[in-house]
Amino acid sequence: MAHTKSAKKRLITDEKRRILNRTKMSQLRSYLKKLKLAAEAGKKEEAAALLPVVFAKIDKAAKANIIHANTAARRKSLAARMVNRIS
Repeated sequence: MAHTKSAKKRLITDEKRRILNRTKMSQLRSYLKKLKLAAEAGKKEEAAALLPVVFAKIDKAAKANIIHANTAARRKSLAARMVNRIS
């Protein structure tokens, strides 16, 4: 348990950040899932429309250090490949 005033404050701010990070990560996963489902169903227009939104979510997560920069690059590459594979 925290003893100092600064440590107690840090616990509160850490909890707030953890909740925000979980929310953003959950949104990111949801959009990736929507994109994957659209790609697997062969809905090229829907997948192409979702791609910029997914890229924005990934970039924002990387900028906020929720995910690593290399992870962001890998996920963007996989998302683009999913859309490009649709015939």
